[in-house]
Amino acid sequence: MSKKTRNWLIAAVAVIVIVGVGGYTFMKSYLGNKVAIESVVPAEAAAQSTEASTTAQNATGSELNGNWAIDDQSKVYFSVTTSQEEVNFVDNKVSGNWNVNVDDPTKMTSEGQIDMSAIDSGTAQRDEHVKGADFFNVSQFPNATFKATSFENVPKEWTSGASNEFKMTGTLNVKGKDKEVTFDMKGVYQDGKILLSGTTQVTFADFGMTNPHSVVLSTQND
Repeated sequence: MSKKTRNWLIAAVAVIVIVGVGGYTFMKSYLGNKVAIESVVPAEAAAQSTEASTTAQNATGSELNGNWAIDDQSKVYFSVTTSQEEVNFVDNKVSGNWNVNVDDPTKMTSEGQIDMSAIDSGTAQRDEHVKGADFFNVSQFPNATFKATSFENVPKEWTSGASNEFKMTGTLNVKGKDKEVTFDMKGVYQDGKILLSGTTQVTFADFGMTNPHSVVLSTQND
């Protein structure tokens, strides 16, 4: 592995809030959350500011700058909220890279993709339903992609073990539809890796899907 190619982790949560679901069978297949969302950013790091870590070592551009590959431990989560409960889906087939330049964030680039066939909620019937033509239509659109266009408030120095908050804006493509989204990011430099956690919110309508709905269950589209 070359000096400029390193591993990093990302756990991105794309929050999709849906409206309603149709009928008892659909309701039965959707109820029951079996996936817990895990963040790669340690709780103690998230609660710790870089200013508070005066004795810790700071990582500068010489350590941070370069091309970082997404680690194979990375995951993307989708969280679907109904009037009954929240159901999470996880996808662990994630690939991509982040070309870091903390000295000039305008020169940063980042892109990634997930294999939509790997979506897993722990319930096979539910998973096959969301992979079908009415929703993600995985047979025709096997991958979802993201390409960053800008970064905001990325610090020039990262204190080892402390969380840094910034924003990453770019184009999310799902089911062949583009949507500009902004991820609220938390990043930690620790043990030679960059640990990243990011969240954003989208809707079914953003990607040309019709919100499932009935009198049985109700939620909102956004």
